[in-house]
Amino acid sequence: MSLPESTTVLIVGAGPTGLVAALSLLHSGIRDIVIVDAVVQGGNASRAAIVHAATTETLDKIDAANDLVARGIKIEDFYLHNRASELMHGTFAVLKNHTTHPYTLIIPQNIIEDIYTEKLRNLGVTVHRPHKVIGMKQNAKDMLVTDVVFEDGQTISAKYVIGADGAHSTVRSIAGIGFTDPGGENIEHKLTQMVLADVTFAREPDMKGLFNGVISPDSWFVLISYTQHFNKDLAKPGEPINGCLYRIGCGVPVKSGAPPSSPPKEYIQDVLNKYGPTFLSSDPAANPNPVAIDQLVWSTRFRTHSAIADRAFTRLGPDAHGAEEGGGVVLLIGDAAHIHSPAGGQGMNLGLRDAVFLGEAVSKHIHASSSSSTSEKGDVDAILRDYADTRHARALEIIMFTKKYMRFVSLPYSTYWWMPVSLGTMRDMFMRYVGKFSFLQSQVAWGVSGLGRM
Repeated sequence: MSLPESTTVLIVGAGPTGLVAALSLLHSGIRDIVIVDAVVQGGNASRAAIVHAATTETLDKIDAANDLVARGIKIEDFYLHNRASELMHGTFAVLKNHTTHPYTLIIPQNIIEDIYTEKLRNLGVTVHRPHKVIGMKQNAKDMLVTDVVFEDGQTISAKYVIGADGAHSTVRSIAGIGFTDPGGENIEHKLTQMVLADVTFAREPDMKGLFNGVISPDSWFVLISYTQHFNKDLAKPGEPINGCLYRIGCGVPVKSGAPPSSPPKEYIQDVLNKYGPTFLSSDPAANPNPVAIDQLVWSTRFRTHSAIADRAFTRLGPDAHGAEEGGGVVLLIGDAAHIHSPAGGQGMNLGLRDAVFLGEAVSKHIHASSSSSTSEKGDVDAILRDYADTRHARALEIIMFTKKYMRFVSLPYSTYWWMPVSLGTMRDMFMRYVGKFSFLQSQVAWGVSGLGRM
């Protein structure tokens, strides 16, 4: 597909974050937008699947929440276990005085992409595929414009380049923006390497509610029931999904070696038996009513760590690196700007909120730039610096939140002669008894919802 020669805003990356950035710009009155993505078609797997209350509230600001709410599953209750027993039952209903969305929404990432791609198409904006960025340089005629070069030889000149191209962002790399763990060296934890899978079971498991989290000595395990809500959306051609579909997420200890790239059913079953709740085990010795995986619809593996971009706003100078005193605007959002442990399902949520607030900031900057003299452009850039600083602060908060969360669930079950009760056992006792109080339930629901970190 031929690309336009120029645009006001070029968005690199058409995942949920890039698509919402385009919707936010359109909502703010900016229509000269081009979206490119390096792959032929959008993601065809569920991947991220959790949208928290703060994100739904934020999407409401640009009229982009209703379709998700209509297609998703509302999770109002959640259960936390160790492998053998329930530790805590919580509810998002305690948030009803703080939000119009007192629940967590379950909706797979590929469905989110389909919804927003169609919404953009109806507004006259299409995603150009496949176009891989390989270079960026300052325009020879206008220092405030960036020429973005693609692998196929085409070039787009853009005043604003939005890097929504993921953790391995080409835009961030070319702009010379550092990407490091704000807490120093990464420490191995239960979610350093993970497997995700969408499966059905030969027998429906005896689980409470639709969302269950499980703490085990070496892992953190999540089980979400999709019921049969997304069967048609997630089924492969010619392979219908029979029965209820479940999302499994599980940390694999580093000592166990790296998981295969697309873990087969046998591997997922073994992980489930080792780290999941006993009521989900296929081993008769552990579970009197064994539960075995029937269909493996999709699976993947990935490694996680925490990192944040040195800055989410810069200008591309003549040496093709960030130099705020000249060059076209470069902004980073989503995983291109920050990554962290998936604990609490915060990643996509933070990126979507970045994208919504981006539209307002860029719109203000465009209008301010058009009404200011060249000598005043530095002051105008304060709009983008304020936006970037705010989103950077929010990302740091999320990174610290996920690290504290993982330290808590990673407390060891090992004992010593001088400490006959393990830290893990004491944590479980704390959750089992103190978790019955509404105050703690409210604190957990509030922390996960993101409402205090929009």
